[in-house]
Amino acid sequence: MLLSLAQWLQGLYPDLGFLRLFQYITFRAVMAAMTALLIGLAFGPWVIRRLTEMKIGQPVRSYGVQAHLAKSGTPTMGGVLVLIGIGVSTLLWFDWSNRFVWVVMLVTMGFGAIGWVDDWRKVVDKNPEGMRSREKFFWQSLIGLVAALYLAFSVSETSFLGVVQLFFRWVSSGFSTELPPKADLLIPFFKTISMPLGVWGFVALAFFVIVGTSNAVNFTDGLDGLAIMPVVMVGSALGVFAYVTGSSVFSKYLLLPYIPGAGELLIFCAAMAGAGLAFLWFNAHPAQVFMGDVGALALGGGLGTLAVITRQEIVLGIMGGIFVAEVLSVMIQVTWFKYTKKKYGEGRRIFRMAPLHHHFEKGGWKETQVVTRFWIITMLLCLVGLASLKLR
Repeated sequence: MLLSLAQWLQGLYPDLGFLRLFQYITFRAVMAAMTALLIGLAFGPWVIRRLTEMKIGQPVRSYGVQAHLAKSGTPTMGGVLVLIGIGVSTLLWFDWSNRFVWVVMLVTMGFGAIGWVDDWRKVVDKNPEGMRSREKFFWQSLIGLVAALYLAFSVSETSFLGVVQLFFRWVSSGFSTELPPKADLLIPFFKTISMPLGVWGFVALAFFVIVGTSNAVNFTDGLDGLAIMPVVMVGSALGVFAYVTGSSVFSKYLLLPYIPGAGELLIFCAAMAGAGLAFLWFNAHPAQVFMGDVGALALGGGLGTLAVITRQEIVLGIMGGIFVAEVLSVMIQVTWFKYTKKKYGEGRRIFRMAPLHHHFEKGGWKETQVVTRFWIITMLLCLVGLASLKLR
């Protein structure tokens, strides 16, 4: 919005040369991060008070880590603070004609709405089940599938009308339209190796990444500050990939596909970083507010969509290794428990408790140790992911 306003004012008053700053993505990204940070810090206390007044407190499982029982009643659904910061800041600073930012915004807010309903049923309606798993997965799948289909055709088309035309051309051709090489699955650390996906392969991969990342971040959100800082780091790193992919010069130099318009995603990534740091101010141990599904599902969906657009799905798996480990620990634990119960009549566990962060807590690590060490690991993995830009 401010970009359009600056362009309009510059047309009326050519002498206002400083308005040319708004043309630079890097300047707007810095301002987006600052705006989101200030919004979060300013409105955080008010949001926490409102959640407390509404008695939206986090229930704590009695069979979990005993040290967490003291957290019972801490306001949850604080993810709305992050979404407000991201939404307002992004709308202020990005180019409204950019199709990719709108897609990421809609996916993020859509998953946030799913998380809101789930949290509301749990803590307000006092329904411990919240949104049923099938119902939640249905809505996640619907949003993920629509986004995946749109992105499959938007890689080679720069307008919404062009995407729609290409989609109907694909349908009328008997679903045989091929995608350009820039839609291939890129293998990091190799210059020329990529995997052609086709439309169906692209849609399946994009769906898996978007929905999978959303749930992985949700599983990670179990300790004070554990999920939000990795989201900030991974999102910021993906912002670098977005900027490079959207630049014809840098993408050519680094042998990455050039995707016009992807650079504008840096604004969203910067807003995510700023809003995330503001939330961390209140979520740091001992937390004044918890993120809840409304934040975790939304931020995970946003990260997955960013990775699909920038063609960095594998790199997301590397940089978000903590998210991957958390969700795998749950899958392994549940699968092994069911298998041993069926075979031996008694369920057995591989981990002391899942997700993975609880395993280390049960092993004697303090909560702050788990969180800080997971942050350090994420920072290292993000550096490895960024190294793939040049080490190819």
